Amino acid sequence: MEFENLKIGMKESISKTITETDIILYSGISLDCNPIHLNKTYAETSRFKKRIAHGMLTAGLISAILGTRLPGEGTIYLEQTLKFKQPVYLGDTITAVCEIIDIIEEQRKIILSTICTNQDGKVVLIGEAKVMK
Repeated sequence: MEFENLKIGMKESISKTITETDIILYSGISLDCNPIHLNKTYAETSRFKKRIAHGMLTAGLISAILGTRLPGEGTIYLEQTLKFKQPVYLGDTITAVCEIIDIIEEQRKIILSTICTNQDGKVVLIGEAKVMK
C-alpha cells in the first residue's frame, strides 16, 4: 500500500496455530533453547505446568502484518514495545491485529497499536509499533 493511501483506523490481522514444529524451528533460528519451550518434564514443574511458545515467536506475527499487509511491502520496522500478558501454549491459535493510530506525514512514519489474542479472546501480547514507509 502506498503511504499516501494510509489512514488512521486502518487495520489488518493474521492468525496462526502454534505447533511443535514452529517452536523447534524458532529455537534453532533464535538459539533460545530454554527448556520451558522444549522440555515437557521441565515445563511441568514451572508455573505454567506445560510448555509455552517463545514470546518473540508470537511477536513475529506482528512483523508479518507490517511487512506484508499493513503498511505492506517495503515497510521498515523502527520500534516496537511489547507487554506479554498471558502465555502461549502449543496448539493455541493466535490472532495478531495491527491498527494505524497515528501518521507522521513529514517523516513518512506510521504508529500502530499491536495486539495478539488467543482462540479464547484473551490478550497475550500488547504493544505499539513505529514503522517507516
